[in-house]
Amino acid sequence: MEFLNVLVAAVAGFMVGAVWYSVLSKKWMEVSGVAVGDDGKPTNNADPMPYIMGLLAMVLVAGMMRHVFALSDIDTMGKGLISGFGISLFFAAPWLMICYSFARRSRTLLLIDGGYAAFGSAAIGLVLTAF
Repeated sequence: MEFLNVLVAAVAGFMVGAVWYSVLSKKWMEVSGVAVGDDGKPTNNADPMPYIMGLLAMVLVAGMMRHVFALSDIDTMGKGLISGFGISLFFAAPWLMICYSFARRSRTLLLIDGGYAAFGSAAIGLVLTAF
């Protein structure tokens, strides 16, 4: 049952990303430097690998968050939501900040990608504690 919980949470995190990057796609493509075609879409948009890797990454995040939640007695949806948000906001986003700063990447890119990490992890935390 826990494996199913992790998978559902991973899909929730992935879906947050789908919505997040759909809304912010133009700005994200502009500041990330992704190559776009004449149609304004990324030139690799037919390649399934980024989506497969993204879903795999969400499974890994959800699996580790489930482990941390079990060890930390995080067992309510409120705790799951706040803990998921905090894990990303205070672990993942600062890591991105370091990498993006040294690579001289845009602060806007940091906000977009760090925001997804925070809200995607919040969704994962919420689902992990929902059942």
